[in-house]
Amino acid sequence: MRQAAGSEQQTIVSSENSSDDGQDDGQQVWDVVVVGAGPAGASAAYAAAVAGRRVLLLEKAELPRYKTCGGGIIGPTRDALPPGFELPFRDRVHAVTFSLEGKFTRTRRSKQMLFGLINRPEFDQQLVEHAQKAGAELRTGATVSRVEQHGSAVPDRRSVAVVLQDGETLLARAVVGADGSASRIGAHVGVKLDQVDLGLEAEIPVPETVAEDWKGRVLIDWGPLPGSYGWVFPKGDTLTVGVISARGEGAATKRYLEDFIARLGLAGFEPSISSGHLTRCRADDSPLSRGRVLVCGDAAGLLEPWTREGISFALRSGRLAGEWAVRIAEAHDAVDTRRQALNYAFAIKAGLGVEMSIGRRMLTIFERRPGVFHAALTGFRPAWKAFAGITRGSTSLGDMVRSHPMAERALSRIDR
Repeated sequence: MRQAAGSEQQTIVSSENSSDDGQDDGQQVWDVVVVGAGPAGASAAYAAAVAGRRVLLLEKAELPRYKTCGGGIIGPTRDALPPGFELPFRDRVHAVTFSLEGKFTRTRRSKQMLFGLINRPEFDQQLVEHAQKAGAELRTGATVSRVEQHGSAVPDRRSVAVVLQDGETLLARAVVGADGSASRIGAHVGVKLDQVDLGLEAEIPVPETVAEDWKGRVLIDWGPLPGSYGWVFPKGDTLTVGVISARGEGAATKRYLEDFIARLGLAGFEPSISSGHLTRCRADDSPLSRGRVLVCGDAAGLLEPWTREGISFALRSGRLAGEWAVRIAEAHDAVDTRRQALNYAFAIKAGLGVEMSIGRRMLTIFERRPGVFHAALTGFRPAWKAFAGITRGSTSLGDMVRSHPMAERALSRIDR
């Protein structure tokens, strides 16, 4: 178990300033309990802690822990980081090589950095440390079995019981579920999914000569399965190589990764880690809350459907969840609780929801015509400029469609 530096002082301050609801029959009642210490959970814990609330961040693993993820940090991710956060970049990308099933290869370059690459264990650990510095308390090795909002474990209508696997029960005024794509809190809320994909990845240590060839450059390969693509992200002496496609094509996805690695001339190097992960996108009508419980990040199915980019979605939705969890913790009745939960859902749908809707549309077109996307990015300067703008954070898919009627017409034309 790890605690924030100064957590003892935080407990004293909280108990001095707490109202009658700070304790319940001698048991501490947290203002906000966050389940899951990935980017979404750490962001939620930070947002609630800087508001001066008693915050407990629960993580079932010990930190740092590995996460299947390319580790690309684009502009929206940088913009959503807490103040003073220094990104632990392993490389800075100025060039992208595109290929279509290994053919028609072309590299596009930029004088400005397009995006940075990080290792997720380091990145996640730093986010948690920022939440701790803000006053959140961290408990690792704590697996949540379920949450209860009614019944004997819940002393009043303003409390939520968080039951751990070992039987311990924690009480909170609000709970944020950020426990990944197989979320137990998401199941409690009733999250519904519209899309599930399988990502496979290998961390491949390479000699210095090979690493130097990849420095500052990534590869994106539009794959043989509908909606699939592969990537190579360099991180010093290691290449992160992965592929993703729709779930249900497990054997074909595995073959794609094997063929991809062989085609790149990397089959002779032994991966240090081989892993797989399911990504899940929410349905449009999927709930984001139930009572005093909110979900964010992967637990809510918040993910860009085309690229399956999730870090920026996790940080942005986590921050919003933390801010609205504070409001829910302060709510004195069910009507106010419901009002705050609806406001949270509106904030998510007005921003991330719009981006997801356009991403779904892009994926549908990409599944049918990957060659059109490849030709546009490698041979049509406005398409490349749009790609670069999205990665840098100067624009987004939503901004492009809203602000540029030509982009909307082009999508409609391709769609037809």
